[in-house]
Formats: sequence, structure tokens, C-alpha cells
Amino acid sequence: MNGKTAKTQQDARYLAAARTHGAMIERLARGYEADAELRRDLVQEIHAALWRSFAIFEGQCAEKSWVHRIAHNVGVTHMMTGRRKRRLRLVGLEQIEELPNDDDPEHSTGERTLSDRLLATIHRLEPADRQVMLLYLEDLTAAEIGEVTGLSASAVAVRIHRLKALLAEPYRAQEKRA
Repeated sequence: MNGKTAKTQQDARYLAAARTHGAMIERLARGYEADAELRRDLVQEIHAALWRSFAIFEGQCAEKSWVHRIAHNVGVTHMMTGRRKRRLRLVGLEQIEELPNDDDPEHSTGERTLSDRLLATIHRLEPADRQVMLLYLEDLTAAEIGEVTGLSASAVAVRIHRLKALLAEPYRAQEKRA
């Protein structure tokens, strides 16, 4: 295959993937970056990495898994680089005791919805837990998440169960008050 044909195929594969998975990339970027300006940069980084990746993609896995893997790898790198710059402390699932409260100074500007609080909790998770939760929210199965993350399907299922229990806690508290 000559260089021009390969580039044309790369462009076509990227454009098709961007159309199919563009909304997922936007949602995923929201999970990895809270700042709107930085999130736009992240989305661009993901699209650039995705385009480059189609030069080497040979169908080793489903295209959906490939796109998720590329997007999450870029998201994790972005998050870790940002953490170093901002000195943001990430915590493991075992260390999160509760979701950020409304009276938390960080969250006191304006009225925050419960979904914002849940997203804030996801932003505090370490990369492996955040990746599993974001993929779960994209409706991937435990096996598909395992294909993207390299974890076993049973390890993914355990993490999902624990994350769901943690993230459902505010809803339970709200139901008790009603």
C-alpha cells in the first residue's frame, strides 16, 4: 500500500470513528477534566491520538474497544499530568468515605446538583477506578471494560459493585429524607 492510500484509509477510519464515538469522547473528557477550557484541549488530544492510532490499528480488537482504550489512555495521561501541576490529591475507592457535601467550600459556589457531586467524586478517584466507572457509564460490559483496562472481568465486576454502592449513597440519603 502506498503512503497516500494509507493516509486516505487512516483519515476515513478516523472520521467514521469520530462520528460514531464522538459523543462518548465528550462524555469521557468530562469525566477526566472538570475545567471547561482544559476539557476542550483534552477532547482535541483524544481526537489527535485517535487519528494517529489508526495508522497502526490492524483490527486486533473491536474498534469500539480500540477507541475507548485510546481515549482512556489519553484521559489518564491528561489527569496525571494535571494532578502534578495542580497538586490534586486523588484517592482510592477504599479511602473515599463520602461524596463532597454542599457545604464544602470547593462546592459552595452556586447550587450544585447531585449529578455534579457524583461527577466530583469520580474526579477524585484514582485512574484505574475512574476508568472503570467511566466505561461502565458508557454501558460497556465487564468483559469489554476488561478488554480496555487489562483487568479481569471479575475484578471489573467487583469494582463496579463497590463504585455503584458508593455513588448511590447520596440517593439513599435523599430517599430517607423524603
